[in-house]
Amino acid sequence: MTSGVSSDTAFEGSVPRQYDRCLGPLLFKPYAEEVVRRTSHLFPSRILEIAAGTGILTEALARGIPDADIVATDLNPDMLAIARERLSLSGIEVVQADAQQLPFPDKSFDLVVSQFGVMFFPDKAKAHSEARRVLRDSATYMLAIWDTLERNPVSKLIAEAVAAEFPEDPPQFMQRAPFGYADPDRIESDMRAGGFTDVRIETVELTSTVNAKEAALGMCCGSPMTSEIAERGQGAVERAAKAAEVALWHLDGKEAPMSALFVSATK
Repeated sequence: MTSGVSSDTAFEGSVPRQYDRCLGPLLFKPYAEEVVRRTSHLFPSRILEIAAGTGILTEALARGIPDADIVATDLNPDMLAIARERLSLSGIEVVQADAQQLPFPDKSFDLVVSQFGVMFFPDKAKAHSEARRVLRDSATYMLAIWDTLERNPVSKLIAEAVAAEFPEDPPQFMQRAPFGYADPDRIESDMRAGGFTDVRIETVELTSTVNAKEAALGMCCGSPMTSEIAERGQGAVERAAKAAEVALWHLDGKEAPMSALFVSATK
């Protein structure tokens, strides 16, 4: 039986572009706008984004807080290549960096944000500690973390459809990684272990318009689940994507709910 755990951060090859094109509008842009809405009133002059991926939130921050200097970081060079394309004319600094060992001096930023990245950090407390280190006094740290699969029906339908295609060895990436950290007690414990004492957690529900084909392609061909599905044999990815698309047909062109946990703390 294959576990897929080692591939949970495998955003490489063609995966990042599919992720950006198919999942960006569905999952990430709506929450990026929400992050900007919740931070623009802080008037930050210098922003650090951790696990910036392909730069979807970075672009929103640049539009919504145009006077801020922004540094976007990610560990994955293939994701950052797309971010650099997106941000090439913006003057934003894009840096390959590990969230658990940030290459910045103490007290360098007055806002640190991360959208749907912390779930993938091996040592979450260490990453929080590093974020706290580079924050200026009284500055804000904000994270967006996916809520459970049950509260994200599009992703849940895809996960169920893919599992049904491989009943003897169903891929578990979605339950294990992006939607596997939706425990407020665990999140707060990790934040406190990283040095934050003033921790606030809020459930934020939004909606987005579903394109069944794009959503299926994004999850099955544009996420680390792609390599886990591919382990099931030749044609497995195509089979999974088709099954996921069929499962979403009744939602095609409609608004679907999604849910995330917004975590904020002040140094």
